[in-house]
Amino acid sequence: MKTAENLIDAERAQYIKMTETPISRLILTLGFPTTVTMLITNIYNMADSYFASQISLGAGGATGIVFGIMSIIQAFGFMFGHGAGSFISRLLGAKDTKKASEYASTGFFASIFVGIAITVLGITFLKPLMLLLGSTETILPHAMDYGICIFLAAPAMTASCVLNNILRYEGRAALAMIGLTFGGILNIALDPLFIFALGLDIFGAGLATAISQYISFAILFSMFLRNKTQSKISFKYISREFKTLVNIVVTGLPSLARQGLNSVSTMVLNAAAKPFGDAAIAAMGYVARTSHFIFSAGLGIGQGFQPVSAFNYGAKKYSRVKKGTLFTWAFGTVLLGSLAVICFIFAPQIISLFRKEAQVIEIGGEALRFYCIALIFFATSVVATMLFQSIGKSGPALLLSCLQSGLIFIPTCTVLSHFLGVRGIEISQPIAYTLTSLVSLPMMLLFLKNLPPDEE
Repeated sequence: MKTAENLIDAERAQYIKMTETPISRLILTLGFPTTVTMLITNIYNMADSYFASQISLGAGGATGIVFGIMSIIQAFGFMFGHGAGSFISRLLGAKDTKKASEYASTGFFASIFVGIAITVLGITFLKPLMLLLGSTETILPHAMDYGICIFLAAPAMTASCVLNNILRYEGRAALAMIGLTFGGILNIALDPLFIFALGLDIFGAGLATAISQYISFAILFSMFLRNKTQSKISFKYISREFKTLVNIVVTGLPSLARQGLNSVSTMVLNAAAKPFGDAAIAAMGYVARTSHFIFSAGLGIGQGFQPVSAFNYGAKKYSRVKKGTLFTWAFGTVLLGSLAVICFIFAPQIISLFRKEAQVIEIGGEALRFYCIALIFFATSVVATMLFQSIGKSGPALLLSCLQSGLIFIPTCTVLSHFLGVRGIEISQPIAYTLTSLVSLPMMLLFLKNLPPDEE
Protein backbone atom coordinates (compact mmCIF):
# COMPACT_ATOMS: atom_id res chain seq x y z
CA MET A 1 0.00 0.00 0.00
CA LYS A 2 2.86 2.32 0.80
CA THR A 3 4.36 1.72 -2.61
CA ALA A 4 1.08 2.58 -4.32
CA GLU A 5 0.77 5.77 -2.27
CA ASN A 6 4.34 6.73 -3.16
CA LEU A 7 3.61 6.21 -6.86
CA ILE A 8 0.51 8.40 -6.63
CA ASP A 9 2.51 11.12 -4.84
CA ALA A 10 5.24 10.92 -7.49
CA GLU A 11 2.70 11.22 -10.30
CA ARG A 12 1.04 14.19 -8.59
CA ALA A 13 4.41 15.89 -8.09
CA GLN A 14 5.31 15.34 -11.74
CA TYR A 15 1.97 16.79 -12.87
CA ILE A 16 2.48 19.90 -10.74
CA LYS A 17 6.04 20.28 -12.04
CA MET A 18 4.96 20.12 -15.70
CA THR A 19 1.92 22.42 -15.35
CA GLU A 20 3.01 24.98 -12.75
CA THR A 21 6.79 25.48 -13.00
CA PRO A 22 7.59 28.78 -14.78
CA ILE A 23 7.82 28.04 -18.50
CA SER A 24 11.32 29.34 -19.20
CA ARG A 25 12.82 27.53 -16.22
CA LEU A 26 11.00 24.27 -17.04
CA ILE A 27 12.08 24.27 -20.71
CA LEU A 28 15.70 25.05 -19.86
CA THR A 29 15.71 22.44 -17.09
CA LEU A 30 14.44 19.77 -19.47
CA GLY A 31 16.41 21.08 -22.44
CA PHE A 32 19.82 21.19 -20.77
CA PRO A 33 20.20 17.40 -20.30
CA THR A 34 18.92 16.84 -23.84
CA THR A 35 21.39 19.39 -25.20
CA VAL A 36 24.25 17.68 -23.37
CA THR A 37 23.07 14.32 -24.73
CA MET A 38 22.92 15.59 -28.30
CA LEU A 39 26.29 17.33 -28.04
CA ILE A 40 27.91 14.15 -26.74
CA THR A 41 26.21 12.11 -29.48
CA ASN A 42 27.47 14.50 -32.14
CA ILE A 43 30.92 14.60 -30.58
CA TYR A 44 31.29 10.85 -30.90
CA ASN A 45 29.96 11.02 -34.47
CA MET A 46 32.62 13.62 -35.18
CA ALA A 47 35.17 11.50 -33.32
CA ASP A 48 34.44 8.62 -35.70
CA SER A 49 35.03 10.99 -38.63
CA TYR A 50 38.18 12.41 -37.05
CA PHE A 51 39.82 9.10 -36.20
CA ALA A 52 38.76 7.55 -39.52
CA SER A 53 40.23 10.52 -41.38
CA GLN A 54 43.60 9.76 -39.77
CA ILE A 55 43.60 6.37 -41.55
CA SER A 56 43.15 7.73 -45.08
CA LEU A 57 41.05 10.09 -47.17
CA GLY A 58 38.94 7.11 -48.32
CA ALA A 59 38.27 6.01 -44.74
CA GLY A 60 37.28 9.54 -43.80
CA GLY A 61 34.88 9.66 -46.75
CA ALA A 62 33.36 6.34 -45.65
CA THR A 63 31.97 7.87 -42.45
CA GLY A 64 30.14 10.45 -44.56
CA ILE A 65 28.71 7.70 -46.75
CA VAL A 66 27.51 5.56 -43.82
CA PHE A 67 26.13 8.63 -42.05
CA GLY A 68 23.14 8.26 -44.40
CA ILE A 69 22.60 4.69 -43.17
CA MET A 70 22.62 5.83 -39.54
CA SER A 71 20.04 8.47 -40.40
CA ILE A 72 17.75 5.81 -41.91
CA ILE A 73 18.04 3.61 -38.82
CA GLN A 74 17.43 6.53 -36.48
CA ALA A 75 14.52 7.64 -38.66
CA PHE A 76 12.53 4.56 -37.66
CA GLY A 77 13.59 4.90 -34.02
CA PHE A 78 12.49 8.53 -33.91
CA MET A 79 9.22 7.67 -35.66
CA PHE A 80 8.25 5.21 -32.91
CA GLY A 81 9.84 7.35 -30.19
CA HIS A 82 8.25 10.68 -31.07
CA GLY A 83 4.97 9.02 -32.04
CA ALA A 84 4.65 7.14 -28.76
CA GLY A 85 6.16 9.97 -26.69
CA SER A 86 3.69 12.57 -27.95
CA PHE A 87 0.74 10.40 -26.84
CA ILE A 88 2.41 9.41 -23.57
CA SER A 89 2.97 13.02 -22.53
CA ARG A 90 -0.57 14.07 -23.41
CA LEU A 91 -2.03 11.00 -21.67
CA LEU A 92 -0.02 11.72 -18.53
CA GLY A 93 -1.26 15.31 -18.72
CA ALA A 94 -4.77 13.82 -18.81
CA LYS A 95 -3.77 11.44 -15.94
CA ASP A 96 -4.22 8.20 -17.92
CA THR A 97 -1.12 6.19 -16.91
CA LYS A 98 -2.40 2.80 -18.11
CA LYS A 99 -2.96 4.01 -21.67
CA ALA A 100 0.44 5.71 -21.61
CA SER A 101 2.04 2.32 -20.81
CA GLU A 102 0.28 0.77 -23.79
CA TYR A 103 1.81 3.36 -26.11
CA ALA A 104 5.24 2.94 -24.51
CA SER A 105 5.27 -0.85 -24.84
CA THR A 106 3.79 -0.91 -28.35
CA GLY A 107 6.29 1.64 -29.66
CA PHE A 108 9.25 -0.06 -27.98
CA PHE A 109 8.67 -3.59 -29.26
CA ALA A 110 7.73 -2.35 -32.74
CA SER A 111 11.07 -0.51 -32.92
CA ILE A 112 13.04 -3.64 -32.02
CA PHE A 113 11.23 -5.65 -34.71
CA VAL A 114 12.01 -2.99 -37.33
CA GLY A 115 15.63 -2.76 -36.13
CA ILE A 116 16.13 -6.51 -36.63
CA ALA A 117 14.61 -6.27 -40.11
CA ILE A 118 17.01 -3.43 -41.00
CA THR A 119 19.97 -5.53 -39.80
CA VAL A 120 19.01 -8.50 -41.99
CA LEU A 121 18.28 -6.42 -45.10
CA GLY A 122 21.29 -4.15 -44.63
CA ILE A 123 23.84 -6.95 -44.34
CA THR A 124 22.23 -8.86 -47.22
CA PHE A 125 22.45 -5.87 -49.60
CA LEU A 126 25.50 -4.16 -48.08
CA LYS A 127 27.54 -3.48 -51.24
CA PRO A 128 24.66 -2.19 -53.41
CA LEU A 129 23.59 0.12 -50.58
CA MET A 130 27.06 1.60 -50.21
CA LEU A 131 27.21 2.28 -53.95
CA LEU A 132 23.69 3.74 -53.87
CA LEU A 133 24.75 6.13 -51.12
CA GLY A 134 27.47 7.53 -53.39
CA SER A 135 30.55 5.51 -52.50
CA THR A 136 33.44 5.64 -54.97
CA GLU A 137 35.61 2.58 -55.71
CA THR A 138 38.30 3.83 -53.31
CA ILE A 139 35.81 4.55 -50.51
CA LEU A 140 33.74 1.34 -50.98
CA PRO A 141 35.91 -1.15 -48.98
CA HIS A 142 36.05 1.22 -46.01
CA ALA A 143 32.32 1.96 -46.22
CA MET A 144 31.46 -1.74 -46.18
CA ASP A 145 33.68 -2.44 -43.15
CA TYR A 146 32.17 0.47 -41.27
CA GLY A 147 28.62 -0.13 -42.48
CA ILE A 148 28.31 -3.77 -41.37
CA CYS A 149 28.91 -2.73 -37.75
CA ILE A 150 26.28 -0.02 -37.98
CA PHE A 151 23.72 -2.49 -39.34
CA LEU A 152 24.48 -4.92 -36.50
CA ALA A 153 23.72 -2.12 -34.04
CA ALA A 154 20.38 -1.25 -35.69
CA PRO A 155 18.07 -2.90 -33.08
CA ALA A 156 19.83 -1.09 -30.24
CA MET A 157 19.75 2.21 -32.12
CA THR A 158 16.02 2.09 -32.91
CA ALA A 159 15.03 0.91 -29.42
CA SER A 160 17.28 3.50 -27.72
CA CYS A 161 15.57 6.27 -29.69
CA VAL A 162 12.22 5.11 -28.31
CA LEU A 163 13.42 4.82 -24.71
CA ASN A 164 15.16 8.19 -24.89
CA ASN A 165 12.05 9.93 -26.22
CA ILE A 166 9.71 8.32 -23.70
CA LEU A 167 11.93 9.57 -20.89
CA ARG A 168 12.02 13.05 -22.42
CA TYR A 169 8.28 13.24 -22.99
CA GLU A 170 7.71 12.20 -19.39
CA GLY A 171 9.86 15.15 -18.34
CA ARG A 172 12.77 12.96 -17.21
CA ALA A 173 15.43 14.20 -19.59
CA ALA A 174 18.18 13.77 -17.00
CA LEU A 175 17.63 10.00 -16.98
CA ALA A 176 17.81 9.92 -20.79
CA MET A 177 21.06 11.87 -20.63
CA ILE A 178 22.77 9.29 -18.44
CA GLY A 179 22.46 6.39 -20.89
CA LEU A 180 23.28 8.25 -24.09
CA THR A 181 26.11 10.29 -22.58
CA PHE A 182 27.83 7.21 -21.17
CA GLY A 183 27.54 5.46 -24.53
CA GLY A 184 28.96 8.47 -26.34
CA ILE A 185 31.95 8.79 -24.02
CA LEU A 186 32.59 5.05 -24.32
CA ASN A 187 32.53 5.35 -28.13
CA ILE A 188 35.12 8.13 -28.06
CA ALA A 189 37.37 6.06 -25.76
CA LEU A 190 37.07 2.88 -27.84
CA ASP A 191 37.77 4.56 -31.21
CA PRO A 192 41.55 5.02 -30.84
CA LEU A 193 41.85 1.69 -28.99
CA PHE A 194 40.20 -0.34 -31.75
CA ILE A 195 41.45 1.68 -34.74
CA PHE A 196 45.10 2.15 -33.82
CA ALA A 197 46.06 0.03 -30.80
CA LEU A 198 44.34 -3.12 -32.11
CA GLY A 199 44.92 -2.24 -35.77
CA LEU A 200 41.28 -2.70 -36.82
CA ASP A 201 41.24 0.51 -38.92
CA ILE A 202 37.77 1.67 -40.04
CA PHE A 203 36.15 -1.57 -38.84
CA GLY A 204 37.32 -0.62 -35.35
CA ALA A 205 35.43 2.70 -35.57
CA GLY A 206 32.26 0.84 -36.53
CA LEU A 207 32.76 -1.75 -33.79
CA ALA A 208 33.22 0.99 -31.19
CA THR A 209 29.95 2.58 -32.30
CA ALA A 210 28.06 -0.74 -32.19
CA ILE A 211 29.28 -1.61 -28.68
CA SER A 212 28.48 1.85 -27.33
CA GLN A 213 24.97 1.69 -28.81
CA TYR A 214 24.17 -1.57 -27.00
CA ILE A 215 25.60 -0.22 -23.72
CA SER A 216 23.44 2.90 -24.06
CA PHE A 217 20.38 0.75 -24.73
CA ALA A 218 21.03 -1.35 -21.61
CA ILE A 219 21.34 1.72 -19.39
CA LEU A 220 18.20 3.37 -20.80
CA PHE A 221 16.15 0.18 -20.47
CA SER A 222 17.27 -0.23 -16.86
CA MET A 223 15.43 3.01 -16.02
CA PHE A 224 12.15 1.28 -16.88
CA LEU A 225 13.08 -1.95 -15.09
CA ARG A 226 13.85 0.07 -11.94
CA ASN A 227 10.45 1.86 -12.03
CA LYS A 228 11.94 5.30 -12.65
CA THR A 229 9.10 6.14 -15.05
CA GLN A 230 5.34 6.51 -14.93
CA SER A 231 4.74 4.55 -18.13
CA LYS A 232 5.79 0.89 -18.10
CA ILE A 233 7.27 -1.39 -20.75
CA SER A 234 6.15 -5.01 -20.78
CA PHE A 235 4.67 -7.57 -23.18
CA LYS A 236 1.42 -7.41 -21.21
CA TYR A 237 1.02 -3.72 -22.03
CA ILE A 238 1.31 -4.16 -25.81
CA SER A 239 -1.94 -2.80 -27.18
CA ARG A 240 -4.34 -5.24 -28.80
CA GLU A 241 -5.86 -2.39 -30.76
CA PHE A 242 -4.19 -1.88 -34.14
CA LYS A 243 -5.23 1.75 -33.88
CA THR A 244 -2.57 2.33 -31.21
CA LEU A 245 0.23 1.36 -33.59
CA VAL A 246 -1.36 3.43 -36.36
CA ASN A 247 -1.52 6.46 -34.05
CA ILE A 248 2.15 6.05 -33.16
CA VAL A 249 3.21 5.75 -36.79
CA VAL A 250 1.05 8.65 -38.03
CA THR A 251 2.22 10.98 -35.25
CA GLY A 252 5.83 9.89 -35.66
CA LEU A 253 5.72 10.09 -39.45
CA PRO A 254 7.24 13.61 -39.55
CA SER A 255 10.31 12.21 -37.76
CA LEU A 256 10.57 9.34 -40.24
CA ALA A 257 10.14 11.75 -43.13
CA ARG A 258 12.72 14.13 -41.69
CA GLN A 259 15.36 11.50 -41.06
CA GLY A 260 14.49 9.47 -44.14
CA LEU A 261 14.70 12.48 -46.42
CA ASN A 262 17.97 13.41 -44.70
CA SER A 263 19.29 10.04 -45.89
CA VAL A 264 18.02 10.61 -49.42
CA SER A 265 19.54 14.09 -49.30
CA THR A 266 22.87 12.56 -48.26
CA MET A 267 22.68 10.23 -51.24
CA VAL A 268 21.91 13.14 -53.58
CA LEU A 269 24.70 15.20 -52.01
CA ASN A 270 27.27 12.42 -52.39
CA ALA A 271 26.16 11.74 -55.96
CA ALA A 272 26.47 15.44 -56.80
CA ALA A 273 29.93 15.61 -55.16
CA LYS A 274 31.16 12.36 -56.74
CA PRO A 275 32.36 13.95 -60.04
CA PHE A 276 34.57 16.27 -58.00
CA GLY A 277 36.41 13.40 -56.28
CA ASP A 278 36.91 11.94 -52.80
CA ALA A 279 37.98 15.32 -51.42
CA ALA A 280 34.57 16.87 -52.17
CA ILE A 281 32.68 13.90 -50.66
CA ALA A 282 34.87 13.95 -47.54
CA ALA A 283 34.62 17.74 -47.16
CA MET A 284 30.82 17.77 -47.33
CA GLY A 285 30.73 14.87 -44.88
CA TYR A 286 32.80 16.88 -42.42
CA VAL A 287 30.52 19.88 -42.92
CA ALA A 288 27.46 17.71 -42.22
CA ARG A 289 28.96 16.38 -38.98
CA THR A 290 30.03 19.86 -37.84
CA SER A 291 26.69 21.50 -38.69
CA HIS A 292 24.80 18.71 -36.90
CA PHE A 293 26.97 19.39 -33.85
CA ILE A 294 25.95 23.06 -33.90
CA PHE A 295 22.30 22.25 -34.63
CA SER A 296 22.24 19.98 -31.59
CA ALA A 297 22.36 22.98 -29.25
CA GLY A 298 19.15 24.37 -30.74
CA LEU A 299 17.55 20.95 -31.11
CA GLY A 300 18.32 20.12 -27.48
CA ILE A 301 16.43 23.16 -26.20
CA GLY A 302 13.64 22.40 -28.67
CA GLN A 303 13.36 18.86 -27.36
CA GLY A 304 13.09 20.28 -23.86
CA PHE A 305 10.12 22.26 -25.16
CA GLN A 306 8.34 19.22 -26.68
CA PRO A 307 7.24 17.49 -23.45
CA VAL A 308 6.22 20.86 -22.01
CA SER A 309 3.97 21.66 -24.97
CA ALA A 310 2.54 18.12 -25.18
CA PHE A 311 1.88 17.76 -21.45
CA ASN A 312 0.23 21.17 -21.09
CA TYR A 313 -1.77 20.70 -24.28
CA GLY A 314 -3.11 17.46 -22.80
CA ALA A 315 -3.84 19.27 -19.53
CA LYS A 316 -5.65 22.01 -21.55
CA LYS A 317 -3.30 24.73 -20.31
CA TYR A 318 -2.99 26.41 -23.69
CA SER A 319 -1.45 29.66 -22.45
CA ARG A 320 1.61 27.70 -21.33
CA VAL A 321 1.87 26.12 -24.79
CA LYS A 322 1.94 29.60 -26.33
CA LYS A 323 4.46 30.99 -23.85
CA GLY A 324 6.69 27.94 -24.26
CA THR A 325 6.68 28.23 -28.05
CA LEU A 326 7.61 31.92 -28.09
CA PHE A 327 10.32 31.48 -25.45
CA THR A 328 11.92 28.51 -27.23
CA TRP A 329 11.82 30.31 -30.58
CA ALA A 330 13.51 33.44 -29.21
CA PHE A 331 16.07 31.58 -27.11
CA GLY A 332 16.95 29.18 -29.94
CA THR A 333 17.39 31.98 -32.47
CA VAL A 334 19.77 33.90 -30.19
CA LEU A 335 21.73 30.77 -29.23
CA LEU A 336 22.17 29.46 -32.77
CA GLY A 337 22.92 32.94 -34.09
CA SER A 338 25.75 33.32 -31.57
CA LEU A 339 27.22 29.91 -32.42
CA ALA A 340 26.90 30.70 -36.13
CA VAL A 341 29.08 33.80 -35.80
CA ILE A 342 31.85 31.86 -34.06
CA CYS A 343 31.69 28.98 -36.53
CA PHE A 344 31.65 31.36 -39.52
CA ILE A 345 34.89 33.01 -38.39
CA PHE A 346 36.76 29.74 -37.79
CA ALA A 347 35.19 27.56 -40.52
CA PRO A 348 38.44 26.66 -42.39
CA GLN A 349 40.23 25.89 -39.13
CA ILE A 350 37.38 23.58 -38.05
CA ILE A 351 37.51 21.60 -41.31
CA SER A 352 41.31 21.38 -41.09
CA LEU A 353 40.92 19.40 -37.85
CA PHE A 354 39.72 16.48 -39.98
CA ARG A 355 42.08 16.67 -43.01
CA LYS A 356 44.84 19.03 -44.11
CA GLU A 357 44.40 18.77 -47.89
CA ALA A 358 43.92 22.25 -49.40
CA GLN A 359 40.96 21.14 -51.52
CA VAL A 360 39.12 19.63 -48.53
CA ILE A 361 39.65 22.80 -46.47
CA GLU A 362 38.62 25.09 -49.33
CA ILE A 363 35.38 23.23 -50.13
CA GLY A 364 34.50 22.43 -46.51
CA GLY A 365 35.32 25.88 -45.15
CA GLU A 366 33.22 27.69 -47.73
CA ALA A 367 30.29 25.28 -47.37
CA LEU A 368 30.34 25.55 -43.58
CA ARG A 369 30.12 29.35 -43.81
CA PHE A 370 27.02 29.10 -45.97
CA TYR A 371 25.49 26.74 -43.37
CA CYS A 372 26.26 29.27 -40.63
CA ILE A 373 24.30 31.98 -42.43
CA ALA A 374 21.26 29.69 -42.57
CA LEU A 375 21.56 28.91 -38.84
CA ILE A 376 19.90 32.24 -38.06
CA PHE A 377 16.66 30.92 -39.56
CA PHE A 378 16.95 27.32 -38.39
CA ALA A 379 15.25 27.74 -34.99
CA THR A 380 12.02 28.96 -36.61
CA SER A 381 11.34 25.81 -38.62
CA VAL A 382 12.54 23.50 -35.84
CA VAL A 383 10.29 25.01 -33.15
CA ALA A 384 7.28 25.05 -35.48
CA THR A 385 7.80 21.40 -36.45
CA MET A 386 8.31 20.29 -32.84
CA LEU A 387 5.22 22.20 -31.71
CA PHE A 388 2.92 20.58 -34.26
CA GLN A 389 4.32 17.09 -33.71
CA SER A 390 4.22 17.22 -29.91
CA ILE A 391 0.54 18.18 -29.80
CA GLY A 392 -0.47 15.61 -32.44
CA LYS A 393 -0.88 17.91 -35.48
CA SER A 394 0.90 15.47 -37.77
CA GLY A 395 -0.14 17.13 -41.06
CA PRO A 396 1.65 20.48 -40.60
CA ALA A 397 4.56 18.72 -38.86
CA LEU A 398 4.96 16.32 -41.79
CA LEU A 399 4.92 19.15 -44.33
CA LEU A 400 7.55 21.19 -42.51
CA SER A 401 9.73 18.13 -41.87
CA CYS A 402 9.70 17.23 -45.56
CA LEU A 403 10.48 20.79 -46.63
CA GLN A 404 13.37 21.09 -44.19
CA SER A 405 14.91 17.69 -44.82
CA GLY A 406 14.83 17.24 -48.57
CA LEU A 407 11.78 18.42 -50.46
CA ILE A 408 13.53 21.70 -51.25
CA PHE A 409 17.14 20.51 -51.00
CA ILE A 410 16.99 17.57 -53.44
CA PRO A 411 15.85 19.51 -56.53
CA THR A 412 17.92 22.55 -55.52
CA CYS A 413 21.13 20.51 -55.18
CA THR A 414 20.47 18.60 -58.40
CA VAL A 415 19.95 21.78 -60.43
CA LEU A 416 22.54 24.05 -58.81
CA SER A 417 25.33 21.44 -58.86
CA HIS A 418 24.80 21.14 -62.61
CA PHE A 419 25.08 24.88 -63.24
CA LEU A 420 27.37 26.06 -60.42
CA GLY A 421 29.46 22.95 -59.70
CA VAL A 422 30.76 22.61 -56.15
CA ARG A 423 29.40 26.03 -55.18
CA GLY A 424 25.90 24.82 -56.04
CA ILE A 425 26.33 21.87 -53.68
CA GLU A 426 27.57 24.15 -50.91
CA ILE A 427 24.59 26.53 -50.96
CA SER A 428 21.75 24.06 -51.54
CA GLN A 429 21.08 23.02 -47.93
CA PRO A 430 21.29 26.57 -46.53
CA ILE A 431 18.75 27.67 -49.16
CA ALA A 432 16.44 24.81 -48.07
CA TYR A 433 16.67 25.78 -44.39
CA THR A 434 15.94 29.43 -45.14
CA LEU A 435 12.92 28.79 -47.37
CA THR A 436 11.46 26.30 -44.87
CA SER A 437 11.65 28.93 -42.13
CA LEU A 438 9.73 31.40 -44.30
CA VAL A 439 6.93 28.81 -44.65
CA SER A 440 7.03 27.80 -40.95
CA LEU A 441 6.70 31.25 -39.41
CA PRO A 442 3.14 32.17 -40.52
CA MET A 443 1.89 28.62 -39.83
CA MET A 444 3.21 28.74 -36.26
CA LEU A 445 1.96 32.24 -35.48
CA LEU A 446 -1.51 31.51 -36.88
CA PHE A 447 -1.82 28.38 -34.73
CA LEU A 448 -0.76 30.23 -31.57
CA LYS A 449 -3.26 33.03 -32.31
CA ASN A 450 -6.13 30.53 -32.55
CA LEU A 451 -5.39 28.61 -29.34
CA PRO A 452 -8.45 28.54 -27.02
CA PRO A 453 -8.34 29.89 -23.44
CA ASP A 454 -7.23 27.56 -20.65
CA GLU A 455 -9.71 25.10 -19.19
CA GLU A 456 -9.73 24.89 -15.40
